[in-house]
Amino acid sequence: MILALALLPLLTLAPEKDGAPMRQPQMAMEGAKAVIAYGAGNDVFAAVSTDAGVSFAKPVKVGNAGFISLGRHRGPRVAISGGAIVIAAIAGKLGKGQDGELFAWRSTDNGKSWSKATQISDAPGAAREGLHALAAGPNGMFFATWLDLRKKGMRLMATVSKDAGATWSPNFPVYESPDGHICECCHPSAAIAADGAIHVMFRNWLGGSRDMWLATSRDNGKSFTAKKVGEGTWVLNACPMDGGGLAVKPNGDVVTSWRREQKIFWTEGSSFQAPNWAGKDSALALDSNGKPVIAWTEGMRVMFYDGAVRELATHGGFASVAASSAGVLAAWESGTGITVQRLR
Repeated sequence: MILALALLPLLTLAPEKDGAPMRQPQMAMEGAKAVIAYGAGNDVFAAVSTDAGVSFAKPVKVGNAGFISLGRHRGPRVAISGGAIVIAAIAGKLGKGQDGELFAWRSTDNGKSWSKATQISDAPGAAREGLHALAAGPNGMFFATWLDLRKKGMRLMATVSKDAGATWSPNFPVYESPDGHICECCHPSAAIAADGAIHVMFRNWLGGSRDMWLATSRDNGKSFTAKKVGEGTWVLNACPMDGGGLAVKPNGDVVTSWRREQKIFWTEGSSFQAPNWAGKDSALALDSNGKPVIAWTEGMRVMFYDGAVRELATHGGFASVAASSAGVLAAWESGTGITVQRLR
């Protein structure tokens, strides 16, 4: 891997000569620890920073579990809790949607070494759509959810770990649409509140409308209640392949960002925000003051909001953002590589 540090706090990860393109970066932060995970070919990689993104260690190969689902929001997810970094990705022996299981890896030495892959979806081929989310909660809690096809009709299933990713629960349902299926290829998002409440945002399908919904569990996943996010509706006879972002404030308010038609919207608690932002593929985090930081793509440009809108890059896509008390980071696809920028 080639790492280039510009005068600004901007890091470029580029493949070696003839190496596979780096795709679908995802970031997580806990204090000054920051992790970027991504896929290249059928391998999962991670790079770790212990100084809030000022510098990163050389990327390490996390693992390979077969043909990885990679592209259009399919790819690794990463979270940090309880002294462990956990990365989850969907892969299969055949790939290309013919099969797919959700696997997890964990590291307890700041990403220097990784466990073998553990399969955490428990029905053969159920995760073959390749779209999932991973969230970290207090005291080593991790939660993974994915679009599931173990039965007819797309639904959301999940699993939880209470021991920093060492073991995972049997799978359990999050949501099944009364109309037979949820949106078939929009990735879910997940977040866990300080009190352990689990929140999952997904694109539903009800009567032809593909609106964002929020499912919440306050009993460790035993049951979920679901409600529509925002105002208005989007009737669409196709899947936009765009799931948005989700975070929880210290007071428990849920903050979301998502796409409807060609616009980016966001909610904060009961407040519905409808800024005039053209774009798609939004990602969201909360800064140390509980304020949203949002990245998205407008045409070929990577855009960013943290109270004001600005351009991060003239060319890029599939941005990820992460924030903690130590700073704010963004990463995005750039050519065959990945750009990481420290924004605060």
